[in-house]
Amino acid sequence: MNEKALRIVAPLGIGLLLLAGWETLVLVRGIPPYILPAPSLVATTMIAEWSNLWPSLMITLQITTIALIAAIVGGGGLAILFSMWRLVELSLFPYAVILQVTPVVAIAPLLLIYIDNTLLVVVIVAWIVAFFPILSNTTLGLNSADHNLRSLFELYGATRWQALRHLRIPSAMPYFLGGLRIAGGLSLIGAVVAEYVAGTSGTGTGLAFRILEAGYRLQIPKMFAALMLLAFTGIAIFLFFSAISHLALRSWHESAVKRES
Repeated sequence: MNEKALRIVAPLGIGLLLLAGWETLVLVRGIPPYILPAPSLVATTMIAEWSNLWPSLMITLQITTIALIAAIVGGGGLAILFSMWRLVELSLFPYAVILQVTPVVAIAPLLLIYIDNTLLVVVIVAWIVAFFPILSNTTLGLNSADHNLRSLFELYGATRWQALRHLRIPSAMPYFLGGLRIAGGLSLIGAVVAEYVAGTSGTGTGLAFRILEAGYRLQIPKMFAALMLLAFTGIAIFLFFSAISHLALRSWHESAVKRES
């Protein structure tokens, strides 16, 4: 079996073994569904509740997408400013760090007080979580361009923008794409956290609100179904951006070339 097939078969085999063990444990021990539902019950519940779960998933994905696009535009644009003007980086980067390390669970209730639009609050919280990986990774990539090549550009009289376009941005692409893979999952986490906070006031309609609703009603199989759907969504987001990264880098960057060989 080659390595590519092994990468697919091995995780699937482990997952099937875990699901089989979970199913067996529930059946042998006679655990009631309101404590731990079997995987088969979770699957049937997901199918039965699909009409409720699917619209909620679409809302969560919409929030995640908007927040991620805003993080890409804001983080990438600010990283370019940082690379061009050192004073801007020294002045603003500490505040980006403060924004990153402050727990979003504490920020979201404050935003709900000052902003009437709940959907906007959820998007802002998801953006806060996804913003910093894009900013930090892209800044690192832009500043990591080979100094010999930078000197060569200066020797030939290239302007700042020419060096940025033809040297620093291509050099930063692997870093940016790595940050994008991280930010994709974090934007989903931020959306779910913000939905939890908004959902406590009855205004949330995403998957996190469905989880809260199921918990209040002791519909534990539905709660597990929503959790599984969130997990599958996170995996799909990571695989999507991993594929984009591979396609963008496979023809020239060492990391992707080595994987193909």
